[in-house]
Amino acid sequence: MAYVIWFLQNIIQLYSWALIIYILMSWFPNARENFIGRFLSRICEPFLEPFRRIIPPIGMIDISPIVAFLVLNFASQGLYRISSWI
Repeated sequence: MAYVIWFLQNIIQLYSWALIIYILMSWFPNARENFIGRFLSRICEPFLEPFRRIIPPIGMIDISPIVAFLVLNFASQGLYRISSWI
């Protein structure tokens, strides 16, 4: 069971880094048009889309990734607490 929790925590951390890279790519023109940008779009957009529906952009600033990071952080902390009980 500890291995499964460790694996899930690593997946969450890897996904968090993918989100960071995907968000930073939006600052550079045509960065999302290459293979890496399209790949990150396929894995990050399905997770970000529900947050974008709930939280509209403020002007030109999209704050939904911040909420997405909070959800990932809560999931990681929950897994950590579960692993401490085992």
